[in-house]
Amino acid sequence: MSTVVSREKLELLDRQDALASFKDRFLLPDGVLYLDGNSLGPLPAGAAERAAEVVNVEWGQGLIRSWNSAGWFEMPTRLGDKLGSLLGANPGETVVTDTTSLNLFKALASALRIQQVDGPGRRVIITERDNFPTDIYIAEGLAELLNSVGAETGIRYEVKLIDNETELRAALGEDTAVLSLSHVNYRTGSMWDMAGITEAVHEAGGLAIWDLAHAAGAVPVDLNAAKADYAVGCTYKYLNGGPGSPAFIWVNARHQDRFWQPLTGWWSHQAPFEMAEQYTPANDVRRFMCGTQPVTSMAMIEVGLDIAVEAEMELVRAKSLELTDLFIELVETRCAGHGLELITPREHGQRGSHVSFHHPNGYEIIAALIERGVIGDYREPAVLRFGITPLYLSRTDIWDAVEILREVLHTGHWQREEFAVRNAVT
Repeated sequence: MSTVVSREKLELLDRQDALASFKDRFLLPDGVLYLDGNSLGPLPAGAAERAAEVVNVEWGQGLIRSWNSAGWFEMPTRLGDKLGSLLGANPGETVVTDTTSLNLFKALASALRIQQVDGPGRRVIITERDNFPTDIYIAEGLAELLNSVGAETGIRYEVKLIDNETELRAALGEDTAVLSLSHVNYRTGSMWDMAGITEAVHEAGGLAIWDLAHAAGAVPVDLNAAKADYAVGCTYKYLNGGPGSPAFIWVNARHQDRFWQPLTGWWSHQAPFEMAEQYTPANDVRRFMCGTQPVTSMAMIEVGLDIAVEAEMELVRAKSLELTDLFIELVETRCAGHGLELITPREHGQRGSHVSFHHPNGYEIIAALIERGVIGDYREPAVLRFGITPLYLSRTDIWDAVEILREVLHTGHWQREEFAVRNAVT
């Protein structure tokens, strides 16, 4: 281990940390070191009170009037603009709605519809083999649906899986319709060069969709500067919106007049309360919605968003890289000889804000850590995953977490039978 690293020196750095005060903005249990904000962010201070206000006052007293008087109807677009400010989006390009999976389906359908006009021979969807499973499932499901409908015409859509940038660039060609990638890989924490990859896709005549689930609020994102076409993502990880909180979709303004999606619910109608017999899409970002919005959970999102907007992303990113560097160094030195293999890139430009190690007994080790108050999570195959979230984690938190990991490994504490029992959610 580097001679400059000690808990005392880390305490000094923590006292000088410009982001230190943000830790008080989250309600974390005593005795818990929470390294799983990349999966579910903690409860922001004020979120429970906001939910209670919606339930007790806006719903309880305002009743249906609150769609107008409490701003429920405008909430998806208003929150979309606030969230979009974190992503390099212009006003009117982002809406908070539905789930990441549904929004990805909309984006893929829209991109393929555009290609039917601009490049009718383009039928290939490219995605990463190690992409988050739902992203692959949605792409394959949409391709299967289109193939079944167009079976008699002989038109076939294909999902092509790639493993790295070399394979990606080689796969781009005259048949490429759309590329769908996660900006930060959910398992390894590796990060794609959004601008460079998008440029390559455009040069091949394709469109680019980016899943920002592990990027929004964690790493700098500038969708318009990258000239991306679509983006989707969730709000319950680094944006701390709450379990299952509504997701978001961003569509570049150049596509909005052409955007078509098959989930043409009434909330995407130009005038939903005209109850028109025929569907006319809204002429703005509202056309990306579908049905009635979940007001209570959506209202809680804003509390976490306000914190994210207040924090300076340059400081967040710098501290994220410092803490992930520290975590990697401490694990590799203080836990050496216990079979942990780093699978997260060391290069700053290729890393998100979580760190992953491979170990054949990864599940048992994570279970033992959770029992000791260090909460990370496990992903198949044999991956221990640790979210390093700068707004509520300190340098000494990282030191203490690694010390507990070292004890769990050194003592063999993880070998107890109960830690091998799999939970439904890992």
